[in-house]
Amino acid sequence: MDKIVTLSEIKALSRQYREAEKIIVFTNGCFDIIHAGHVKYLTHAAGLGDILILGLNSDVSVKQIKGEKRPVIGQDHRSIVVAALACIDHVVLFDEPDPQILIKAICPDVLVKGADWPEEQIIGADFVKKNGGRIERVFLEPDISTTKIIERIGELYYGKH
Repeated sequence: MDKIVTLSEIKALSRQYREAEKIIVFTNGCFDIIHAGHVKYLTHAAGLGDILILGLNSDVSVKQIKGEKRPVIGQDHRSIVVAALACIDHVVLFDEPDPQILIKAICPDVLVKGADWPEEQIIGADFVKKNGGRIERVFLEPDISTTKIIERIGELYYGKH
């Protein structure tokens, strides 16, 4: 799984990509229980440049933002699954609740988030724009999310809503 890299490795790779005049796209998320909405989102993000780097929230980070019962799938397995997607060039785990450190290390040309995020609330947007990059907000698939999948499993198997 050579797509899964460390912070220091992604810094070096990002420098190489910039020297080669590649357009670096960055997005981040938990990607707990991969679904069609994730795949469409990531495929769209990849189409916005030459290299797609995915910042993947570690288990510690997911718990901080989603609560003690998450993630359902551990970081080692989540990173393998997303790294297997053809549209992703690199995956880097991060422990912080937000990807600010990663964004500053990578200095992407394009920062991608879901359209449910107003641009002024996107972590790293100011930094990216200040460095000549742009922000892209991607439409999300309606009626599909990891939370909805978990709820549906609860209904089907345990009668819980």
